[in-house]
Amino acid sequence: MGYHIAATADVSDDAQIGAGSSIWHLAQVREGVSLGENCVVGRGAYIGIGVRIGNNVKVQNYALVYEPAQVEDGAFIGPAAVLTNDQFPRSVNPDGSIKSGRDWEPVRVTVREGASVGARAICVAPVTIGRWALVAAGATVVRDVSDFALVAGVPARRIGWVGRAGVPLKRASDEQTLWVCPTTGAQYRQVDENQLEEC
Repeated sequence: MGYHIAATADVSDDAQIGAGSSIWHLAQVREGVSLGENCVVGRGAYIGIGVRIGNNVKVQNYALVYEPAQVEDGAFIGPAAVLTNDQFPRSVNPDGSIKSGRDWEPVRVTVREGASVGARAICVAPVTIGRWALVAAGATVVRDVSDFALVAGVPARRIGWVGRAGVPLKRASDEQTLWVCPTTGAQYRQVDENQLEEC
């Protein structure tokens, strides 16, 4: 088997759980979920039907990851963060009848490789969080986030750049387009207002 599921977790027999992964108390993992290797699903987290989660992902306590979300390798979903799936939510149709699964079209939140979604942040589908980006705690994301972007606020706006270490980058003093990670020394070049690339 090679993975750990807490006795109080609710994990569908139809879910695929990778080796080395842990699913903790009161978490729910629905039908058709693909959870990669060495993942952690925290207490009370919810993973919706058919969600795809890569390797080495952390879904922290009480996070809600609604289908058809896709979370790539090394991503982090913070405590009580929400990845939504309904662009125009209603409980009832215009005629007052209760909505069923046939009455709306689920839309996706995609979290790319290494990206982090902070505690209690909300990603409003459809939206993509770019590679190694960082969504600050409490932010509400309503449009795509660029690779390496640091976004915060309601609605979320880019307030800086981060590197793979997740630490805000510093502008190199000798060149306006060059950014440096103060932790690793890695360098990044800003292509335009919304694009940063690794050197």
